[in-house]
Amino acid sequence: MKNLNQHKIESFKTNLVHWYEQHKRDLPWRKNQDPYQIWVSEVMLQQTRVDTVIPYYERFMRLFPEMDDLAYAEEDAILKVWEGLGYYSRVRNLQKGVREVVEHYGGQVPKSRKEMESLKGVGPYTAGAILSIAYDLPEPAVDGNVMRVLSRVFHVTDDIAKPSTRKIHEAILYEAIDKNNPSSFNQGLMELGALVCTPTSPGCLLCPVREQCEAFSLGLQEALPIKSKKKKAKTIHLDAFLLIDQDKRVYIEKRPSEGLLAGLWQLPMLPQASSDDERQESLQQAYEITEKVHKQPFHVKHVFSHIIWEIDLYIGDVSLLTVPEQWKAVSKEEIEGYAFPVSQQKVLSYCLEEGLI
Repeated sequence: MKNLNQHKIESFKTNLVHWYEQHKRDLPWRKNQDPYQIWVSEVMLQQTRVDTVIPYYERFMRLFPEMDDLAYAEEDAILKVWEGLGYYSRVRNLQKGVREVVEHYGGQVPKSRKEMESLKGVGPYTAGAILSIAYDLPEPAVDGNVMRVLSRVFHVTDDIAKPSTRKIHEAILYEAIDKNNPSSFNQGLMELGALVCTPTSPGCLLCPVREQCEAFSLGLQEALPIKSKKKKAKTIHLDAFLLIDQDKRVYIEKRPSEGLLAGLWQLPMLPQASSDDERQESLQQAYEITEKVHKQPFHVKHVFSHIIWEIDLYIGDVSLLTVPEQWKAVSKEEIEGYAFPVSQQKVLSYCLEEGLI
């Protein structure tokens, strides 16, 4: 790691903390330093914008105000309150981690990095965020936003997509963190990355650490951080089926307990067929459905981090002799009680608006 100028570090931490305490946003998880509440907020904020998280956080804390409430909640209940937030493995791991704290730590969130990182779903960033914000411990919390800020301020040219680069930034923070106020220092870095030191068109003229920023002095703020491009997402074409029984109920199916969107509900889906005959044959083989289905003038595209779903919709009245194990027939009113991923919410919204259900 490059040698850091101590005078620069002192100015950097002083300016950053002062700016944060003057300009920090009024966010619900900043009302106190409760480690459980901070844990929930940090998990929600992964890959998700603050404005999106706020109503989810407030609803989540109303339903699960204490760790015991979350630790032993039904999975369908936690998935329902998380519905639409995406990355559903986050909330499953959060529940498992909280249950570990309740059962093995007497309901007290650990104060050591080693113990924190041993909890399900808690990585280096989440551990550092909880320890510094809740307990005022001088632990680094390095995510993409923080690496962007540090890459610019300290002119770090290593590729932030590489795991080894995180170690470089953690080493900088162990030296630079304000040991008297690590909570405001780390939150200041996060706030600066969110509001000022943005990925494109950073607001350098408003930046409290502009004088300490090497990238700004070199005119390289737009070029940093260095980040290699991700692989192109794979596109998967799917057929979704609105299948209605003789009682006007709709069949929904529960996804497997592992993998993408695990445990959520959806309309039955199959890989897209190349013809009507092939589609009917696939339905018969998969579900013993012989009735004809008809295509609807509707299509939804949903982009995940690594794949893209392209979904067409078909509708049909069916009479099943045997209902598949993971299926359930539900009424229009009952659908609201189940957790569906965003792509399926769009499909169901169309079906409801068109009076198909």
